[in-house]
Amino acid sequence: MNVYERLLKYVVIRTPSNEESDTTPSSQCQFDLAYVLKKEMEDLGICNVILTDSCFLYGKIPATPGYENAPAIGFIAHMDTVSDYCDHDIKPVITEKYDGEALALGESGVTLSPEMFPHLKNLKGRTLITSDGTTILGADDKAGIAEILTLIERLNEENIPHGPLCVAFTPDEETGTGAAHFDIDKFGADFAYTLDGDTENEIQYENFNACSASIEFHGVSVHPGSSKDTMVNASLVAMEFDSMLPKGETPRDTEGYEGFYHLLSMEGECALAKLHYIIRDHDAEKFEQRKKVMKQITDDLNQKWGDGTVILTLKDQYRNMSEIIAQHMHLIDNAKKACEKVGLTPQCLPIRGGTDGCQLSFRGLPCPNLGTGGHAYHGPYEHITVEGMEKAVDMITELVKIYSTQCK
Repeated sequence: MNVYERLLKYVVIRTPSNEESDTTPSSQCQFDLAYVLKKEMEDLGICNVILTDSCFLYGKIPATPGYENAPAIGFIAHMDTVSDYCDHDIKPVITEKYDGEALALGESGVTLSPEMFPHLKNLKGRTLITSDGTTILGADDKAGIAEILTLIERLNEENIPHGPLCVAFTPDEETGTGAAHFDIDKFGADFAYTLDGDTENEIQYENFNACSASIEFHGVSVHPGSSKDTMVNASLVAMEFDSMLPKGETPRDTEGYEGFYHLLSMEGECALAKLHYIIRDHDAEKFEQRKKVMKQITDDLNQKWGDGTVILTLKDQYRNMSEIIAQHMHLIDNAKKACEKVGLTPQCLPIRGGTDGCQLSFRGLPCPNLGTGGHAYHGPYEHITVEGMEKAVDMITELVKIYSTQCK
């Protein structure tokens, strides 16, 4: 089966995770895809295929005789998608020989345009896969799944010698909760790669340091007609808090290694208001400074409006895996070699977010991230090309070949 045929098969199975859930998986629909993948893995001859009660799917491919001493490489992709734009059937649309210009997505009124996404000009002549503009596509990360299973099929059909390989498909990457339940011992790899990136030549091993910030504002609510020097409007204090954050340090204003404060949600009345942020920065020192900024604003407003007016809760989420990967740079060097072997120019780009790989790296499984050929994830503009996916498969095939010649 071609890699894009697999993608088309998987994306119509809706698997949105649920951030409000405290179970694993966070949504039972993720099992719908897991059952399909389990059978496909078994049909491909993958051994020890295990689907756990928590919706983790593991499998192993024994080494070709004579290659048992090669390191065990793992490949990981996630089964869930974001819940946004995923409330009804997904209808993938194929556009052959894309002309690089504005493309209307079905009758949705959504247009994929080079003005918004300049890289589209570089996709001219390729076969483009999108949704109909009313949903996500789900290439994040079902493209990664399709590429991993197509790799296994290619190794079988072309009798390509290889060392031990480990495969895992996971739930709840989008909620950030899945990796905590990943069974590294059951997986069995010495190190691994997630296939969860964008352009097919991307190699990523630097992600944000991340935390969440929840702030409650407690006001004094009295009749507005007799509130002189008495009322403290919690919603106005919340607005004051946001205005005191550094200017130009939001996601819209930043790129590359630049960090940010991102307001996720707000709610409020006179008596009580709430703001929810995420804080991100690649640099650990700057990350800690951002948290100090929020603490200082909290202290200043409490001094102005009274103790207990502002209550700040910071919760660390994940750290930059670069400090772990720095001890295993063969993962990056070999990924670069594999890119070059298939005619791609490798790009090492910082992840402006996090992946399962960053949590797994800190748990003892070094795990950088590779591109799948997709773009504009988490919304109706999501798209991928057949050619990009095929190149991603070529690249990881070469990666397997490179590691087959090395010893533990």
